[in-house]
Amino acid sequence: MTTRQAARQRRRRQRLVLGTTVAVTAAGVLAYLVMTLLPGHKVEAEPAAATPLATNQPKAVGTASVSATPSRSSSPSASGSASPKTTASPKAAKSSAKGTEKASRDSSTPPAAGRIRPNTSYQGVATAYEAGVGDGACLFGPSPDMMIAAMNTTDYQTSRACGAYVLVRAANGKSITVRITNECPLPCAPGQIDLSQQAFAKLADLKVGRLPITWSLVSPGSIGTMSIRYKTGSSAYWCGIQVIGHRNPVARLEVRTGGGWTQLPRTSFNYFISADGNGCGKAIRVTDIYGEQLTVSRLAVLPNVVQPTRAQFAQH
Repeated sequence: MTTRQAARQRRRRQRLVLGTTVAVTAAGVLAYLVMTLLPGHKVEAEPAAATPLATNQPKAVGTASVSATPSRSSSPSASGSASPKTTASPKAAKSSAKGTEKASRDSSTPPAAGRIRPNTSYQGVATAYEAGVGDGACLFGPSPDMMIAAMNTTDYQTSRACGAYVLVRAANGKSITVRITNECPLPCAPGQIDLSQQAFAKLADLKVGRLPITWSLVSPGSIGTMSIRYKTGSSAYWCGIQVIGHRNPVARLEVRTGGGWTQLPRTSFNYFISADGNGCGKAIRVTDIYGEQLTVSRLAVLPNVVQPTRAQFAQH
């Protein structure tokens, strides 16, 4: 075989291999098309990416948390981002903003149970502390009287006990009603109440130090109406809302927004925070532990001003 004949033979073999490859490929494509067009045949797609769960968590302000744990002192300071310290002498508003404040009552909501429940007796020990002007972790400001107390951290429950009236009974038969205005941090144990020295003295000599007690929630008689205060630094873009002078412990606070009522998170320093300003200056709905709801129409955002309402929870 000559060199020329050998080259021709190699070219024929290459054309044969190429033609076979093309034919096999075409056959595969044709088979796929036929299978795709057959009735009932489905082509599986890649699985979709997971959809994140939507939440209504408040938007963070800056880099700091809005919550804080104030120490038990006569002048605590507790603040979050964009929420300056509340002064010890808040101004009181003479009237509601432009006469727009109204109160409505709705008792259809079931009670919100916390650690401290109505019609329940608790055992513990009473101690005493120097309460100064009566201010404390609840940030109510100076107290009009010194029949006040600090609740242990466990039963304080992120300020849920703030403003509660508690009947304290000593083993010696004496009793006194105090209002919770402060938090007693560890080593205060569950059930323990740290009374102001003035309140403790109504039960026993201060030298006793520790006094076995039982205590329970009470719903006092005439105490006037409750008030609303916006925290120092509040505006249309961030606000903290506090309820003052309520007869029964407050279980939750909501503000009117475009989507209806929005519940605000509660801080350990007894303010309900709207981190993005949603609902600031709008209607406010307050619910007590018995499930009663009081609605106060919109109040102007006046930082550190006590704005009285015409509302008060029912006595139980």
